[in-house]
Amino acid sequence: MDPHTELYDLAGNVWEWVSDWHGDYPKTRQRNPTGPEKGTHRVVRGGAWGLSPPFLRAAYRLWRRPEDRVVGFGFRCARE
Repeated sequence: MDPHTELYDLAGNVWEWVSDWHGDYPKTRQRNPTGPEKGTHRVVRGGAWGLSPPFLRAAYRLWRRPEDRVVGFGFRCARE
């Protein structure tokens, strides 16, 4: 992958399911922390249409059960 490739439109369309389990992040400073290795709730990030700007950030996260189906939840396809 070209290290200069830019990402566009990362927030504001749908909450994006990510592979992280919800839980406390490590106390030490890290880049791209992943949370615990297992759990009961997954993380969704980024906010969705209809929300105010403070919720439309990739750093904003919520937790939901993996079986939850909600309008406004989705995922991003990526390729290396």
